[in-house]
Amino acid sequence: MNLEEYKGVFVFAQQVDNEISGIALELIGKGKDLANDLNTEVTAVLIGSDVKALADELAAYGADRVIVVDDPELKEYRTEPYTHALASVINTYKPEIVLVGATAIGRDLGPRVSARIHTGLTADCTQLEIGDFPINPIPGKEQKHNQLLMTRPAFGGNTIATIACPEFRPQMATVRPGVMQKLPKDASKKAVVEEFNPGFTPDNKYVEILEVVKSVVDTVDIMDAKILVSGGRGVGSAENFKLLEDLAEVLGGTVSCSRAVVDAGWKSKDLQVGQTGKTVRPTLYFAVGISGAIQHLAGMEESDVIVAINKDETAPIFDVADYGIVGDLNKILPMLTETLKAEVAK
Repeated sequence: MNLEEYKGVFVFAQQVDNEISGIALELIGKGKDLANDLNTEVTAVLIGSDVKALADELAAYGADRVIVVDDPELKEYRTEPYTHALASVINTYKPEIVLVGATAIGRDLGPRVSARIHTGLTADCTQLEIGDFPINPIPGKEQKHNQLLMTRPAFGGNTIATIACPEFRPQMATVRPGVMQKLPKDASKKAVVEEFNPGFTPDNKYVEILEVVKSVVDTVDIMDAKILVSGGRGVGSAENFKLLEDLAEVLGGTVSCSRAVVDAGWKSKDLQVGQTGKTVRPTLYFAVGISGAIQHLAGMEESDVIVAINKDETAPIFDVADYGIVGDLNKILPMLTETLKAEVAK
């Protein structure tokens, strides 16, 4: 493999029902940082049916080029045709880096593509940067420059691993939604748009979709919330979440929770913050009865302001909190809620 042939940062621009997923825009933003370090460009790979019109949105968020793979076989996501599409783009254009969102689609697509093109894949990355590998020079071993250093939690979140793929290209990573930040939208920006179609011949690997049934969810996506009131095991019971809901209502926020709460059956999985839940970046995050295990911190430590309420003054959550209150949440939350109500009423 001639590594010098591989240039550019490619982002899989996931779309569902002809709407660009937020993770695609976040990855383009991060891709620009990486591309600037490598003195190259960011290319968005848009796969679907009748999706060319979405190219302008990708350009507005920073894509320098958009490769459109448009075919009726790509109308709904199916593993085989999408894998064929993305792998064909990679084999033809030879990117140095490929980024995929760690969504339900991305977690299915990424590993299959990496296996097909014979390269590595680092999953669920929380940090991406260009640097030297090995990071610390090892006597007798060549230190390679301008490598993609992919950082992710390992061993259940108890340690952090930095992984590189120095011998093969492209360097591939999946990134969880909410970890990276998208660039400000600039509608005046335009991208070079290229159409590419490797041809699709359905075979026994093509799943036939008989029906698509969409679930209707009334809850707000916690990843979009600006204010979150999050509860952990220390809340004590499902009934006690009424205290958090009252506070969230006054603040105009949303209730979320830790994994322990989901495991106990008090709240649904779509409200879970953390390594096995969602990554959030609200303006204000209340951590109520949450000890602060590293798995939870991985999902919320980038919040602008963190307020911790816990009766255990040694809880790790206080290490990342901007403000901490040590005490009984059953007394503190009602007092806080009433005080805020009074302020709002003035």
